[in-house]
Parts: sequence; structure tokens; C-alpha cells
Amino acid sequence: MPLFDKKDKSRYAVFTRRTLGVGAGMTAVFAVLAGRLYQLQIREGEQYKTAAEGNRVSERLLAPPRGRILDRFGAELANNRRNYRVLLVAEKASDGVAKAVDTIAELIQISDAQKKKILATIAQNKKFVPVPVAENLSWEEFSRINLHLPYLPGVQPDVGQTRDYPFGDEMVHILGYVASVSPEDKAHDADPLLDLPGYRIGKRGIEKAFDTEVRGKAGAIRAEVNAYGRIIRELGHEEGVPGQDVWLTIDGELQKFAAQRLADQSAACVVLDVNNGDVLSLVSSPGYDPNAFNVGISNDEWKALTENDHIPLLNKAMSGIYPPGSTFKPVVAAAAVEAGLATPDYRVTCNGRLTLGNHTFNCWSWTTYHRGHGSLDLEGGLKNSCDVFFYETARRLGIDKIQETALKLGLGAPTGIELPGEKSGLIPSRDWKLKRYRTPWQPGDTLSAAIGQGYVTATPMQLALEAARIASGRAVQPRLVHQVGSRVMRASEAPPLDLTPDALARVREGMNKVMNEPGGTGYAFRGRPEPGFEMAGKTGTAQVRAYSQAEHASGITKNSALAWKLRDHALFIGFAPVAAPRYACACIIEHGATTEHFQVLAARDILQFAQKRKTLELPTAYPIHSASLTPPGSVR
Repeated sequence: MPLFDKKDKSRYAVFTRRTLGVGAGMTAVFAVLAGRLYQLQIREGEQYKTAAEGNRVSERLLAPPRGRILDRFGAELANNRRNYRVLLVAEKASDGVAKAVDTIAELIQISDAQKKKILATIAQNKKFVPVPVAENLSWEEFSRINLHLPYLPGVQPDVGQTRDYPFGDEMVHILGYVASVSPEDKAHDADPLLDLPGYRIGKRGIEKAFDTEVRGKAGAIRAEVNAYGRIIRELGHEEGVPGQDVWLTIDGELQKFAAQRLADQSAACVVLDVNNGDVLSLVSSPGYDPNAFNVGISNDEWKALTENDHIPLLNKAMSGIYPPGSTFKPVVAAAAVEAGLATPDYRVTCNGRLTLGNHTFNCWSWTTYHRGHGSLDLEGGLKNSCDVFFYETARRLGIDKIQETALKLGLGAPTGIELPGEKSGLIPSRDWKLKRYRTPWQPGDTLSAAIGQGYVTATPMQLALEAARIASGRAVQPRLVHQVGSRVMRASEAPPLDLTPDALARVREGMNKVMNEPGGTGYAFRGRPEPGFEMAGKTGTAQVRAYSQAEHASGITKNSALAWKLRDHALFIGFAPVAAPRYACACIIEHGATTEHFQVLAARDILQFAQKRKTLELPTAYPIHSASLTPPGSVR
């Protein structure tokens, strides 16, 4: 065979092998590609189709209308109003963002601090996203912006919703307020609504306690967007579910009257229905404007609130803890009758002082008049608020029976009211002192407790509950909410108190004499009550500092001559009408123990207002309202 034939065959074989190798490689590549295409288009096609649709279609949440808060008669205490605001789109501000903000500031008031905050917010967002520049504008300011709109490139007037509190500071300690969502809020709540820019949630009071119910469910907008997230067109719009309305037991007009009656005093007042515990009024004075927190409070405003010695941010009615003073004496009186000590023949002679060991306990009559009250029975002890009577009675009783009766009358433990932040107060016991101070209980501790001093403390809410239970003879519990949406929370009938009718009747009679018999500590301040409107009560003075023996010997300086913070607290508990009690009240004026007895006068007027207004007379069934059915609006 010729040499060239062998070479051709060799070349052919090599070519064939290479062709087969390349072909096999290409086949393998195409097989892999085909397999991958099958995986992407057939097996996982729906997944990627959904992802692509997600990139094309953006779903954005819509905040629903917040539910209203109403009083027992349907007056709106918290509602939603129009929020006139100005938005700025950075990319459309042809003269620059800073210039646009300065131009807006020439039309409406914007501080330098607000300007810096606005510019920082704009810098953190995409240029086509509208950013709020000013909110809660007046109609005049909003009109001014609209009038100059042709000269304001990038500016967008907008009308939204914001929370409104028609009663302002008069209702703030009940309602609380709404404010911007904090990182801590998001950490404890997974609701996507909290991620909405500018969204506000309840921070205090009913707004916080029932925030989930009042908040509602988010709506959504489905919009087609481009690769940069800019909206091209809207594909769908689904409204959210409005929040539920919350109906309170409060009477808005009674609340308003009580708040105005306490004026600018550092004070608290609670009015209850003695039969079912409905809270008809709960005032802590002074208050503050909750609308300011909704708009955004300045550093100066916050500093003014926190540095005010009257502590407007504190709900004194529930979180203020005070020595109850002589308003605790009805507890000791009831305990004495229960124990069989204070029989109708039981009497104590007051000569102005009682000596125990090496310590002398003075009666207020000695401090004021350098004389005693003479011989008194239980009703007389209450009528004259005789310290010596209750020193001696408590000495014979012991702290155990006093504590037992105090707990039955609602002291020493939280009442369970729906508002957050309630304090428990303290009714001391032997075990408590041993655990707290590692020292045993002393007889002198019992005497101090007998007149509501020493370790004994209570909140105004608890004192109102004490008065309500004495008046009704039932273990009523305070409640502030009677309906949420369509769910009515009817008050169950309170069981009878574990106290004898005789004990309650004698305490009620003693409190009646305080107000309605000459010589009673409240008689001079009762006014001229109309027949059927008389009230019973118990006055009280609580020391805020210990008096020295020298002060007691020489006569304690009058409160009015002392610095405000050194004056004693003034307290009062009462119920009305005497013949058939329906309303109970507790009132405290911090550092207000003066000869004018402002706390008695205020409680008298508030109870009389409630009776004449007939606050308790409601329809047989509460109407059901829904934020989705009834448009917001003030019904003061």
C-alpha cells in the first residue's frame, strides 16, 4: 500500500475521533442547557413567574381609620380628623431640596431644627418618594400653600387623617395619646402596619391598652412599578378594616366639670357608681395636651412637662401613692365593730394625747386648739375625726384585724382597672415589716396606721373604691370600658362584702355626721344641699414629713405659711345621696391642707353635678357603633 494512503487513513481516524468528541461535548452541553431550561421553565416556572410578578407589581399597605373612643352617652373623646399636610418630591424640586424647603418656610412656620430633620429624611429616601414636610396645617396655611403651588416645584398638598382629642388635657390621663412607632414597639409587635412611615400607635391610657382593637387591619394598593420602584400605574385598591370603637363608662361632661373644678391644682379625683364600679370620672390635674404628642412635641415642651413640680405626666388617680390620713379611719371603725370591740356602749375619752412607752401621740385637736374631744362613741370618733379615739381603738384591735378589713374594702392591692400603670398602695402587716425591714412590728406602728399614716399608702382610685364598698355593702370592682366594637362587657353583680351590715351601717352613719351634723369636720363646707342630694364623707389630712416634738409642743406652723412642698395633703372620700347611695368619690389635693378645705368643696360640687345630671341614667341597651359605619366627627 502506498505511503500516502496510510497517512490519509490515519488523518481520517483522528478527525473522526475529534468529531465524535466535539459532538459528544456539544450534546452534553445542550443536554445540560435543556435540563436547566426544563428546570427553570417547567419544574420551577411558577416560582420564577411569581418572583417576576413580585418585581413588577408592588403591594403597599394602607393604614385603616383608627377606631373612636366614646363616653357612656356616645360623645366622642378621641376621633380622627383631616390632616392637611405638605409633601415634597426631591427629584421634582428644580431649584434643589434645600431651596424648596426654605420657600415653604416662607409660607408656613418651619423651625431650623425641623428643616434639618426634613432634609435628613429626604436624603434617606429615594428621590421620587414624597416626604412629609409639614403636617396638621390649619386651613389658612394649607390654602396659602395651594395658592402658591405654581411656584413650588416638587411640592404636593395632601389630605390624610390624624388623631384628635376634643377634650384636650381634661381627658388625657384616661385616653393617653398616639405617637410614632419606636424600635422597641416593633420588637414586640409583628404587625406590618408598624413599618409604615409616620404610623402612630397608642402610647398611654386606653389608646395603649386597646391599641390592637382600635388599630384595625391594613388595606393595600397593588401597583405596577419599574426597576427603580417607581409606580407606573395602579392595579388594585383594597381598603383596610377600620378599628373598633371603644365605649367608656366615663361621662364626658362630668369629667369636664371635675377637671375644671380642680383647675390648676396638683390633684386627683375619682367618681364611681357604687353598685357596679363604673368609673364615671377620673381626673388627674394638671393634665397636658395629647394633641401635641400626635403632632410631635418639641424638646422645650417636653422639658416643661418633665420639670413641672405638679408632675402633669403622672396619672395621680391611679399611680399616685399617698398616706390616706383620716380617710382610713372608716376602715378601723369597721374593723372595730366586726371584732366586737366597738359595741354601742364603747367609748374612748380624748384629752388631746395618748402616751405609749416614751412617745406621745397627739390628737389634731391638741395640735390646733390645745384641748381634747372628750368622751366619744364610734360615730362621734368619725364625726370629729378624733385621733386619740382611733389610737386607742387600734391599740386594742391590733394590726391584723385592721389589715384584714382594709383588704376587704379594696385597699392594698391593684383594683384591676383597665388602664396601664396602676399602683397597689400598701396595707402593712407583721410579716411585711419583718421581711422588708428585718424588724418586728411595734405597737406604735399600729397607732400610726390607725390614722392612715406610717406605712399605710393608697391611691385615689382605691380610696374611691373604699367609699363605694362602704356605701353599697358590695365588693364592687372599678371598670372603665363597657363595650369594644360589638362586644358588650356587662358588669356582673358584685357579691356582698364580707362585713356585717351593722359594721357598714355604723360607719355610714359616722360619715353622715361628718357632713350633716354640726361639729362634723366637713359640716362647715357642705353648703346648703337640696333635699335628697346630701352627701356623707370623711375628711383627711396626710403629713408629708415628720413633725418634731418641739413643733408639736409649740404648735405646728400653719400649712399656708410653709413652702408648697412641705404642706400636708388634703383628702376626702364620700358618697351621695345619703339615703340611697349611688355615687362615690375620692378627692386629693397635693399639699393642699388649708382651712378652706378645697378638697371637700370640690367633691361636694362634683357629686352634686353628677346627681343633677343623672349620669347613671342610660338606655336599657348600649347602642353599637362602628368606625366603618359612622364618619368621624365631634359630638361634645
